[in-house]
Amino acid sequence: MTDPLYAAPPLLAAHALAFSRNEEPVFGPLDFHVDAGEALLVQGDNGAGKTTLLRVLAGLLHLDAGKVEIDGRRARRAERSRFIAYLGHLPALTADLTTLENLHFLCGLHGRRAKQMPGSALAIVGLSGYENTLVRQLSAGQKKRLSLARLWLSPAPLWLLDEPYANLDLDGINLVNRMISAHLRSGGAALVTTHGAYAAPPVRTRMLTLEVAA
Repeated sequence: MTDPLYAAPPLLAAHALAFSRNEEPVFGPLDFHVDAGEALLVQGDNGAGKTTLLRVLAGLLHLDAGKVEIDGRRARRAERSRFIAYLGHLPALTADLTTLENLHFLCGLHGRRAKQMPGSALAIVGLSGYENTLVRQLSAGQKKRLSLARLWLSPAPLWLLDEPYANLDLDGINLVNRMISAHLRSGGAALVTTHGAYAAPPVRTRMLTLEVAA
């Protein structure tokens, strides 16, 4: 029987997070958390540290101070590998493989969401018919859609999305919002950096605004 007083820990929690570059503060200290079923929109001008924050949470940069917890545990490499899927500015694709080959390769590296297959993921992001197309032959928008297919196939519950609307038209923006909504309905969470209020899925949403350091 479930203890009615027990509350599940946040999927992600940050405590007194601070980061500096060349001894100049980029952000912090920051305190925030994201529960399963929530989105956190990270807003701020260029230079405010949005990308840096996501790279810190993904474990690609080291903190100056503070700590990150995932599902109630200190975020070490194993937790990040299991819980986090990161979508950065670069597509993280192999140019001389086809779209389908890229997805099969990445599923082999990172695992695959239950009941989802690479071919169906291509259809979800609007790339049906491009299964045998080399990545280097795709447009910037198509590469972004292929990166979204990779994200959709990931079994990780926590999505870190850095400017996911870049290089996408209105239909692509709506696709991202639908994907975020579906991911959150399934118990996942998402952090989304954005310059504007593009992401407005009908889900619980928190806001975090970063200011450019003086």
